[in-house]
Amino acid sequence: MAPPADASRPSPDRATPSPSADASLIPSSPQRLVLASASPRRRDLLAQIGVTADRIDPADIDETVRPGELAVPHARRLAEAKATDVAARHPGAFVLGADTVVAVGRRILPKAEDAATARRCLELLSGRRHRVQGGVCLVTPEGKRLIRVVETIVTFKRLTEAEIAGYLTSGDWDGKAGGYAIQGRAARLVRFISGSYSNVVGLPLYEVAQLLGGAGYRLP
Repeated sequence: MAPPADASRPSPDRATPSPSADASLIPSSPQRLVLASASPRRRDLLAQIGVTADRIDPADIDETVRPGELAVPHARRLAEAKATDVAARHPGAFVLGADTVVAVGRRILPKAEDAATARRCLELLSGRRHRVQGGVCLVTPEGKRLIRVVETIVTFKRLTEAEIAGYLTSGDWDGKAGGYAIQGRAARLVRFISGSYSNVVGLPLYEVAQLLGGAGYRLP
């Protein structure tokens, strides 16, 4: 007579699954992205590459240009300060901060808050080449800060008084660095551009995607 089967021993055709067999079925940990900016332009730009911020939380920092500060270090400092300020309120999240700086030579142009400032910017940009520095800082869930500064060169045509007056009437300049928005009516004033267009709008998308993907954020 054959000995009774040992119930504690698995039958040959019923292999015990390995602990890692269903690893692909285990849901990955949730990822959260916080945009440290109230700019609708930056939110819309992220949407272009399929990225939606889980939360919009603008930073509250002093954006005053320091004495002798040039455009590149200014853009870098503000992007890092914005991301760091907001990251303190969102532990465990990816936090993206950015700043856009327009400069003619060594001179940083202001954000135009009134028509007089916008006019001064346009008169200075007329017929000249200027540089747009886009600072980006990503704070990872582990607290690491990844920073890039992207440069785009833009040249305006020589502007007539009628063109300046017409652009001021449009209101596109309001709150914009350098007094213009390239994605609006100012597009017809731009004679030449070299580099990232989205950087001039407010966010260098290629570099942002590289930072997010390299840091482990799952891009769509």
